[in-house]
Amino acid sequence: MQSPSEALLAPAEFVERLRREGSSRYHDEHPFHVRMHEGRLSRAELQAWVQNRFYYQTRIPIKDALILAKSEDPAFRRLWLHRIVDHDGEREGEGGLALWLRLADGVGLDPSVVASCREVLPGVRFACDAYVELVRERSLVEAVASSLTEFFAPDLMSKRILAWEQHYPWVKQETLDYFRSRVVKARRDSLEAIEFVVARATTYELQARWVDALVKKTEILWHLLDCVERATSGQAK
Repeated sequence: MQSPSEALLAPAEFVERLRREGSSRYHDEHPFHVRMHEGRLSRAELQAWVQNRFYYQTRIPIKDALILAKSEDPAFRRLWLHRIVDHDGEREGEGGLALWLRLADGVGLDPSVVASCREVLPGVRFACDAYVELVRERSLVEAVASSLTEFFAPDLMSKRILAWEQHYPWVKQETLDYFRSRVVKARRDSLEAIEFVVARATTYELQARWVDALVKKTEILWHLLDCVERATSGQAK
């Protein structure tokens, strides 16, 4: 018999727990992000973040392909497939990865160097590869649950656009389109994912596993910023 603390949460309570656990650990509160939004990053710091974060962006379509491969359900695969297209595009020069390389150009980096990922910090590479490994090793629903950091992305992207426009006028404003595109897409993606996860959370144990997967993802994003912050510490404006 389950104790009260282990009773299955109602769907609304479960969603609230996911939001609470995720938002309390989300990387928008990381000191590096806080300084970014307050306009206190140097040019070199902002460039380092753009360059290293691109490696994370390259891992997203790979983890989504792994999620697709885990599912036996054609309806789910059709639902999830657009995420790969969102990042890779339907043809060369389209999609989120291409938009990020335009952002790299906008902050004064060489897009070809960024695309090569040869200057990515080892710790960042380790963290991002750990996310792919998490998706590869966990169950389908845990892998989907780990993507629910998308819950918090629309608000973060909206704040980031305003902050960059206000504090970093030297960045080409037309190259912020990746952030603009994610405001709508991340909201859509999170709604798709949460519906899938909630429908399959039939025991408290499963609910706890889905929450743990989300927490692991927030830790990976936090570690990425730790690495960038340590590497750029002391770089002047």
